[in-house]
This record gives sequence, C-alpha cells and structure tokens, in this order.
Amino acid sequence: MFKRLIEKIKSTYIVSNYLKIYPYVKPYTFRALIAVLITIPIGSMDAVIAWSLKPYMDIVMVEKSSSSTAYIPILIIIFSVLQSLLNYTATYLNTWVGRKIANDVKIDLYYKLMHYDASFFDRSNSGDIQFRFNNNVDVACNGLLANLKLFTTRVFSSLSLIGVLFYNSWQLAIVAVIVLLGALYPLTTLRRRLKQLFDKNIFSSAAVMTHFNETYNGNRIISSYNLYEHQLAKFKETLRSLFKLGIKMIQRTGMLSPIMHFVVSLGIAAVIWLGSYLIVTHQITAGNFVSFITALIMLYNPIKSIGNNFNAVQMSLLAMEAVFNLMNRVPAIVNRPKTKPLKEIKKEIEFKNVCFEYVKNKPVLKNINLTIPVGKTIALVGNSGGGKTTFVNLLPRFYDVKSGAVTIDGTDIRDYELNSLRDKIAIVFQDNFLFAGTIRDNIMIGNEKASPKDLEKAIKGACLEEFVKTLEKGLDTPIGERGVLLSGGQKQRIAIARAFLKNAPIVILDEATSALDNKSEAVVQEAVNNLMQDRTVFIIAHRLSTVRHADKIVVINYGEIVETGSHDELVNKDNGIYSALYKTQLK
Repeated sequence: MFKRLIEKIKSTYIVSNYLKIYPYVKPYTFRALIAVLITIPIGSMDAVIAWSLKPYMDIVMVEKSSSSTAYIPILIIIFSVLQSLLNYTATYLNTWVGRKIANDVKIDLYYKLMHYDASFFDRSNSGDIQFRFNNNVDVACNGLLANLKLFTTRVFSSLSLIGVLFYNSWQLAIVAVIVLLGALYPLTTLRRRLKQLFDKNIFSSAAVMTHFNETYNGNRIISSYNLYEHQLAKFKETLRSLFKLGIKMIQRTGMLSPIMHFVVSLGIAAVIWLGSYLIVTHQITAGNFVSFITALIMLYNPIKSIGNNFNAVQMSLLAMEAVFNLMNRVPAIVNRPKTKPLKEIKKEIEFKNVCFEYVKNKPVLKNINLTIPVGKTIALVGNSGGGKTTFVNLLPRFYDVKSGAVTIDGTDIRDYELNSLRDKIAIVFQDNFLFAGTIRDNIMIGNEKASPKDLEKAIKGACLEEFVKTLEKGLDTPIGERGVLLSGGQKQRIAIARAFLKNAPIVILDEATSALDNKSEAVVQEAVNNLMQDRTVFIIAHRLSTVRHADKIVVINYGEIVETGSHDELVNKDNGIYSALYKTQLK
C-alpha cells in the first residue's frame, strides 16, 4: 500500500515534472539548494515582528514601562536588513540557476529539433517552432524557479506566523487556519481551468511570431503587391484571437483573488469578534491580541494575491509539460537497431517497388522500379507535382518509403547508419539555403576539415574565382541572412562549391539552374558539369536542354515512371511524352 502511495505521488503532475527536470537541476544542485534554504530565514523573519509586539504592548502600552523593551525596535531593523540581503541573494541565485537550466534545456531541444524528420517541419510553421522550442523553455524554467522562491518564502513565512498565532491563542489560531484552508481551496481547480486554454494560447502566440517572420522574409512581396492592408488585417485577426484567449483566461481565473480576499476578510472579522470576547474574559492579554492580529494580517495579505502567483506557477508547469513532450517525441527517421556504416558504393542504387505518400491514401509515388549503376547520370523529368523531388528525397531518407525499398549495393538504406548514408550524398537545391556569415563559412560547411588547397579547388570547380576576386574581403565577405546580398547565380555557385568540398559520390541536383537568367545559367551549368564528373548523379530539371547528355532520362508523371531511355531514344519515340515536352520547349 505504501509503495502504491509513493507511485501515486510520483504520478502527480507537479512531482512528475520536477522529476523530469531534475537531471537539468542536478549540475547546479548546490546553488539551487542554497537559494531554497535562504527562503527559510526570509520567511521565518516575518514572525519576529509579529512576536515582538506582544511584550511591547504588554510592557509599554499596559504597564507604561519602556526600559526592558528598548531592544525591540533595533531588533526589528536588524532583522529587516538581514531579510533584505537574503532576499537579494535568493533572487540572484534563482535567476542564475533558472537561466543555466533554461540554456541546457534549449541546447537539448535544439539538438532534438535538428534531428526531427522533414514531415515535422512540413506540419509546423516558424513561429510555432520558435515559441515551443524557445519561449516555453523560458516560461518553464525561469518562471518556475522565480515562483518557487516566492512560494517557499511564503510557506516558511506562513508556518512561522501560524506558530505565532498558536503561541498567542490556540482558539483564535484554529479559526484562522480553517479560514486559510477555505481561502486556498479554489486553487485546486486552477490547473483544469488553464489546461484547456494553454494549447490555444501557444498556437495564437506562435501565429504572431509567424507574422513577423513572414513580414521579414517576404517584405519585397508585400511591397510589390501592396499587401499592407491584407497583411495588417490578418495580423489584427490573430491579435483579436489572442485577446479573446486572454479574456477567457481572466474569466476562468480572475475571480480567484477576489474570492480569497472575501474569505480572508471573513476570517479577520471572526478573529476580531472572538478575540474581543477572550480579552474581556481575561483569557488573553491585549499584547496577545495585537501580536495575533499582526501575524494574521501578515499571513493573510500574501494569501489574498497568491491566486495570481499560483496562476503563473501553473502556466510554468504546463509549459514544462509541453517542453518534455517535445523532448520525448521520437523522430520518424531514426537508425534501426544494428545498422552498419556505408563505407563506399560499389555497384548500384536501386528503387524496388517503392510507394510513398505524404497524406494517408493519397499516393505520391506508385510502384517505382529503377536501377542506377554507379557513375551514371539519371535525369528525372515530367509534370510539376509528379513526384520527382519526392523520388530523390527518399535517397537521403528525408522521408521513408511506405512500402518497397531503396537499396545501395543490395542493402536497404534503412540498414545503413543515417549519418554515414547522408555523408555520401551532396545536394544542390533550386533555392539553396545560405547561413548568415561569410562566403568561406558557407562553403566550408561541406567539409570543415578541408585544406586550403581543397577549398581553392572547390571554388575553381564552382566557377567562383572571378567573382571572389572582385570582392574587397574575398572569401571573408559577409553575405547577410539567407545570402540576401548575393544574386541567384552567386548563391547557386556557393552551394555547388559546398557540394564540391563535401566530395560525396552521389550528387542530387534539384532544379539547380531553373531559376536563373541565361547568362547566370551558363556559368552555373559549367559549375554543375564540373561537379558531375566521376559521380552518380540525379538531375531534376524542367529545361530539357540541360539533361540531353544524361545516361538515362526517366519521365515521371503522376507518381509513376512512364518512359525511360536516352535523349535520342525518347525524342524519336512516336507519341512519347518526353518527345512532346521537348518539342514544346523548342518552340
């Protein structure tokens, strides 16, 4: 029975959350413990003032003597100064520990975020991720520890003051404690009231962040299409939704403090009525009564506003639950048990009866069968949305197949270590992401251990030499966030240089030149041709002129392979899809 009770206590949401966060608290246990222990004298010192009033009232006010109580004002001053210093120390330690814990949690969450599968990012927006992975951590760690300090201080303050109450009059103390429990009872329903609104509040707050992110990234679109009023209207609607949630939260929790205030007032009235009777019947002295009332007011005043603080604690606990739900989420793409490293690719890559879907029962790829020998170039063409990009996204396991298998040298790619598989693949997208920093920083991402000679070779292969020479700082030129200071062709060549430096045996070119003008395309195409040498290459292209020399052209329409062959074979095929596409582009 005792064991079952312990398990029940552990299962309560407060205890379970503290058990989850304890590994993060552990490195800072000493400081955290000191911060908590300091709250004992901080809270307990409140009782000194209340207790000192009894001898002061009985001796000075009743007996008209002050010689034996001269120390009391000095004692109160000393204790108040000491309490203030301890309060500052506790606040400092709590802030230090809270931010350290928050940073550690954010580091683990960030690492977790980077390893989430592509489908997670497909379903999430930037504001949602920022709020859930950053803001919630601050609310959970910093808010919880700050409120923990407040609550532990008030707990010890309450216990010491209750001791003063019983010291002065046990009859009055019983009334005061009963009223105290009645005032605190509404707090037991608070979590249930907040839980329903918490997730909605996260969603709306994240939507506000998404608006700012979209405005930053899409500022040129907003300007060119005069979307000011349109975007403002959407932003107003989001704020209106957030406002309604805030009002609902006040409606559900705002009455707690007034109710507690009313109950406390009833308690004070009852104590004054009963205390008057006890004084008249000589059961307590005037000093007892004044000391009791002072302790009672010092006890009740924080209680009247504790609803708001408890509200903040509950929000911190709910935020912590959300954080650890993210921490416990297992990505869809992970290493299988007993995987092996992919050391080299000797023979071929094969797609065997591959089927895939993003949404259940809506297939994107249907029974794909294709063999790609090592060192060959395969071009994927066909209608937009036909499944070409999905096809190549299965190779580095951005997604896993629904059925069938993708194999390398006869082994399912899911049986290779994920990192070793991706080490063998370099990708150049249509819109390559560049990180804030310099040109050198973005190229070296391909291989941070590359030698200056390797870097020079990659720059030459990517046709970047002439461009770099025109820059005053050369490779150390900052490119702005997402490479905003570069042209499309320059971004592509930096991405190609990055792929050169990675020196992977498999290269995927996803519309690498389609967004460029003719002059830029010619330069980038030369860089692409250099990159393709002696590698197994997958090319996705709409401009069929760029895939004429591929070893095999695969036409994918509506998720199925409908034609395969060389350029000459397909262009001369009667009523062929590739032939029709090619002739249309020639016109």
